[in-house]
Amino acid sequence: MSDLVARTGRHQQRYQDGFRLIAGCIPFKCDENSSAKAKEVEVLMINSLSGPGLLFPKGGWENDETMEEAALREAMEEAGVRGELKEFLGCYEFNSKTHVDEFSPEGKCKAAMFALLVEELLPSWPENTRERKWVKITEAPEKCRHPWMKGALQGFCKWHADKEDAS
Repeated sequence: MSDLVARTGRHQQRYQDGFRLIAGCIPFKCDENSSAKAKEVEVLMINSLSGPGLLFPKGGWENDETMEEAALREAMEEAGVRGELKEFLGCYEFNSKTHVDEFSPEGKCKAAMFALLVEELLPSWPENTRERKWVKITEAPEKCRHPWMKGALQGFCKWHADKEDAS
């Protein structure tokens, strides 16, 4: 059992123009034993609690935290990782079937996604009923449950390729 506790409830949830605001990340690591140009990149994905396919950690961005703090919190709560945010990957819109409320009656969500370099893999975390899995970057698109997450992954791949080309 984890001493860390996940936040619950919606009393601090942020909304804007009918969208529930979400923050999340694509946790990643590079195999340092590979050559600089051929580093093996893996992303950490978690299982969905409501169906097949894998996800990246994400969740509600709350009033008392920055977007970056929310992304780091969700990574710790859902995937049990800590690390350093490296890049803002963009905002991705989607409709949630499970999170419809008075402020977002159509379930509209806008997710701000970041690249997170994993520095620590926690042995225990608040939502450790989720399974986490390291996936090669080349295999990750076929494992993504949601199309918008595939879009965020494309943004991650472009950023990472540009970063590698610059070094």
